Amino acid sequence: MSVICVANQKGGVGKTTTAAALAEGLSEHRKRVLLVDWDPQGSLTISMGFDPEELKQSAYDVLASIIRNNGNPSVKDAILSTTIPNVDLLPANVELSQAELDLVDARGREMVLKNMLQPVRQSYDFIILDCLPSLGLLTINALSASDKVLIPVQADFLAMKGLILLLNTIIRVRDRINPPLEILGILFTMTNTRTLHSREVIDMTKKIFGERIRVFETIVPSSVRVKEAPVAGKSILAYAPTSDGASAYRSLTKEVMK
Repeated sequence: MSVICVANQKGGVGKTTTAAALAEGLSEHRKRVLLVDWDPQGSLTISMGFDPEELKQSAYDVLASIIRNNGNPSVKDAILSTTIPNVDLLPANVELSQAELDLVDARGREMVLKNMLQPVRQSYDFIILDCLPSLGLLTINALSASDKVLIPVQADFLAMKGLILLLNTIIRVRDRINPPLEILGILFTMTNTRTLHSREVIDMTKKIFGERIRVFETIVPSSVRVKEAPVAGKSILAYAPTSDGASAYRSLTKEVMK
């Protein structure tokens, strides 16, 4: 099995959309997937059709139980079944924002999420973590718990500066905490390839990183349908299955499975 962290400290780059679509794409190949909402905004939880304010148990409740070392609730208690076949969700809400403070004094604070997921790792083919736009302790936990990192970015020169910061963080986590951690690839999202600026950024990224880091051939187009899908509580594959966005994420799924 593989744990994939979808991360970028810059917001609005399509992390949640990518996590949800990749999970559904994998489910179409009969893979069993656990989605983990690791963002206090609860965007992935909303995208899966749940109200973050009505959760009985959440990722934060499980995290707090690990820190308290009482095991109640367990991660299995908080996992929800989604409408997507073979896809489950560990949901989150605003309470997860408290976790940054709780983790500061926690023993093994960088490894709490890894310990949380341990009881269910063998129940899934893939676990996909949707991270918050930050490089704080929650993201460090996600990187420490993961086998691979998928980095969604926009084709924008300013986004490239943020990418370098994230790559430096990944290197530090790999050196100090999680040596097997790999970068699965850089994924361009919300991209209009007809503009010269976008094409230049894509070409520059391949030149700078291409020999060391995979840059996915798949490019997710800028699309109203992709933006509408989370509001409808669905992934783009379910919301608009014949759209260019859905086609792109099916292509990404094949690249990830390779």
